[in-house]
Amino acid sequence: MCFRFLFFLLFSFVFSFSNELLLLQKYDEKDFKNENIQEWLMSEKLDGVRAFWDGKNFYTRNKNKINAPKFFTKNFPNFALDGELFIDRNSFDEISSIVRKNEAEIEWQKVKYMVFDVPNACDDLQSCSLKNRLLKLELFLKDTPSKFIKIIEQKEIKDKKELENFVDLVHSLGGEGVVLRKNLAPYEKFRSKNALKIKKEEEEDCTVIAYTKGKGKFENLIGALICQANIQGEMKSFKIGSGLSNALRANPPKIGQKIRYKFNGYTKKGLPRFAVFKGIRAD
Repeated sequence: MCFRFLFFLLFSFVFSFSNELLLLQKYDEKDFKNENIQEWLMSEKLDGVRAFWDGKNFYTRNKNKINAPKFFTKNFPNFALDGELFIDRNSFDEISSIVRKNEAEIEWQKVKYMVFDVPNACDDLQSCSLKNRLLKLELFLKDTPSKFIKIIEQKEIKDKKELENFVDLVHSLGGEGVVLRKNLAPYEKFRSKNALKIKKEEEEDCTVIAYTKGKGKFENLIGALICQANIQGEMKSFKIGSGLSNALRANPPKIGQKIRYKFNGYTKKGLPRFAVFKGIRAD
């Protein structure tokens, strides 16, 4: 009974913090057809680790503290930022590994904090647009430069054809997708209809619960991860064998560890189709 109560408190704490961050909804052309596209901004969706800077420390979406080196955060502002710790496209596993380590100072040299919003800037602004919120950080960086902070470019959109071309370009470069933000919307601490994601592949998290034994060239290694996740309101288990290097097959994620995977829709049984391992969650 005591354990269940403690688990409930922990779950409530984590859930409540995740609800304090802006979350993206999936873009649906049907819901978007009546929107004035020129009121929106587009940017590349980066394949990094979500990190909230509270003015003193970094935290993951689940409010686990990220131990960034002092040299990395030396010239950071004392106001809140929201963004992604990022290395490069298709490098999620690498950045996640760096964030999980307690001692990785040398590796942090190649990390950038890619900022997409300044959550509390509305307190100081007459017009609380996304552009103006990011301008607050831009002006700060002019006086106090940091080579580790980069502002994600928010591009204006002339028409839907330009949006389509940008989506195609990002995917052709190996990018994860595109984010659409309504410029005049404030920073909203929930899954917002004013912040949308466009992706050709979907991504979710699951928990490793077991392994299958490898065969043939994978003899003496694992064949696949058996993962469990809440899929459309039901707990389901499924295998992930693609995307695993030989090193990961020899030393797989631990039982109970959360991982991220990508997939292309669902099967008739409601399981992820063509699930591919992406990396171990940083939190």
